[in-house]
Amino acid sequence: MSEILWQPSPERIRNTRMDQFRRFINDRHGVQLSDYPALHQWSIDQRPDFWEAIVAFFDVQFRSPPSATLVEGREMPSAQWFPGATLNFAEHLLRRRDDHPAVVAISEDGQREQLSYAELARHVAGLQRSLRAAGVTQGDRVAACMPNTWQTLVGMLATTSLGAIWSCSSPDFGTQGVIDRFGQIEPKVLITCAGYRYAGKTIDQSVKLNEILGRLPSLTQLIIVPYARPQARPEDYRTQANVALWEDFYQPGGEPDFVAVPFDHPLYILYSSGTTGVPKCIIHGTGGVLLTHLKEHGLHADLCREDCLFYYTTCGWMMWNWLVSVLAIGATAVLYDGSPFHPGPERLIDLIDAEKISVFGTSPKFLATLEKAGLQPRLSHDLGSLKGLISTGSPLSPQSYDYVYREIKAQLCLSSMSGGTDIVSCFVIGNPVLPVRRGEMQCKSLAMAIEVWDDQGRALIGEKGELVCTRHFPAMPIGLWNDPQQQTLRASYFSQFPGVWAQGDYAEQRPNGSLLIHGRSDAVLNPGGVRIGTAEIYRQVEKLPQVVESLAIGQRWQDDVRVVLFVRLSEGIELDEALQQQIRQVIRANTTPRHVPAKILAVTDIPRTISGKIVELAVRNVVHGEPVKNTDALANPEALEQFRARPELA
Repeated sequence: MSEILWQPSPERIRNTRMDQFRRFINDRHGVQLSDYPALHQWSIDQRPDFWEAIVAFFDVQFRSPPSATLVEGREMPSAQWFPGATLNFAEHLLRRRDDHPAVVAISEDGQREQLSYAELARHVAGLQRSLRAAGVTQGDRVAACMPNTWQTLVGMLATTSLGAIWSCSSPDFGTQGVIDRFGQIEPKVLITCAGYRYAGKTIDQSVKLNEILGRLPSLTQLIIVPYARPQARPEDYRTQANVALWEDFYQPGGEPDFVAVPFDHPLYILYSSGTTGVPKCIIHGTGGVLLTHLKEHGLHADLCREDCLFYYTTCGWMMWNWLVSVLAIGATAVLYDGSPFHPGPERLIDLIDAEKISVFGTSPKFLATLEKAGLQPRLSHDLGSLKGLISTGSPLSPQSYDYVYREIKAQLCLSSMSGGTDIVSCFVIGNPVLPVRRGEMQCKSLAMAIEVWDDQGRALIGEKGELVCTRHFPAMPIGLWNDPQQQTLRASYFSQFPGVWAQGDYAEQRPNGSLLIHGRSDAVLNPGGVRIGTAEIYRQVEKLPQVVESLAIGQRWQDDVRVVLFVRLSEGIELDEALQQQIRQVIRANTTPRHVPAKILAVTDIPRTISGKIVELAVRNVVHGEPVKNTDALANPEALEQFRARPELA
């Protein structure tokens, strides 16, 4: 069993909202749930009662009451939550009208802007009036290609207040990447920045925007936020749509209206990574997102009115949607736009003290970079406000757990989470009432019937298999765009085990209830027919200070598969025979001989999606001489050239 690195005290447990909710359930339903495992099992067995309790505990207000809580079909995905209920998402995020900070937006150049809940509502009211005047009505799509600013948040809230559907990408997407997404959903309005900043550079979007505009014939209104290009003018943009600058398009003031929509009315359209073809347009429902994010923020992250949440994300990643939902709790959201390491690696750590951040969200790569840079925030910063640190995007290595507790803060709930764009939430998540074990994700999320299965659909404990969810949950997507018969939806999530959601993660459940994610199951290596998760290799290789990051694939070789490992090394380090042997030894000593790569090759860059995930499948295709269908989904597509036609792999 893994070492316990942090254990909440009995007093801390009693003060958490998770424990308050457990007591609320006991009183409400006359049960005796003594701990989290009992609460989780009850939430699975009594899902209607659980979600009714979430509605009551967080005071969710339905305009029209539901006729039932859950109506299930014969098998997933057939189910309907809270049929007959109506509500508005933006209304719940804007239910307060006081001077408490709602959002703090900080840009890379140090500019800081703050809006109270009252000020945010006035901005939303003004933009809502102008969107309505531009013809936006319930069900229309409003798209945005924006940095992580308060204007983006106002755009989302004004859109969803009207019952329209919000969809966003970040400005670092290329022309084709934007068209592949927005071209499918045919937005009526596009909100975009004229330029943006990253790593000390200002990037002018004018040329790219004009290319995009020529391929979005559905647009009737273009709204330009000057942002990093203050000289932007409407005449710079070639489109048949009306064009206006942000500050000219609306005037803040008044009260927003809120259009009541059905519980499962479309709220967001998010996109799969698109590295194996045109991205899937994933439709998420209004009520499911609201209730699920209330559960995750209020219970699993233990956030309340006085707290401040930060997550480093772009607006093209689901974690932006997750972050801004914290307004429904009444807490403060901190938005940051720019490089996390500009002008130095301590940039985001500085924000914790400056903004009194309670829960800080980041990625494994960020933490590994801090460690390799030698940062010791516990010595250089106060960090008194920080009670939680959350990480997602890929599994967090045991070494990063050690680093957090050794060099950041000892009294901290470290939560490595796993979920995805598909559910805009988490299957595996943190928990303020449970211990943190080295290298392990704390628990299954409440009301998520998670299991790990073998290929025959048998549940596994202590063995690796497919992560599945066996019962319907409100955050399940309500569909995919242009998939009226749900054929693509079923093929994507329900084809491996009919009637059961398969997430596509290679996972392991520990006897204590914690979980490990060993990588994407479609990237699992099969040397000699033995399944190996790529994350198992990365955890070992990236212990070495010489290795910045790595990527492993299975190469077809002599009627079998051999493991090939690519490594990006620290500056000035060469991949000589001694280092190769050291890499092999650390893998062999901590895993099995099957994990040891047949080939180790150096590269100067590793390809990633815009949201920062490494793309093993694209590299595998390049190595095998097969096409990569959508390089525009990559942040650095030029990196793929290093993997093409390598003589060492012939």
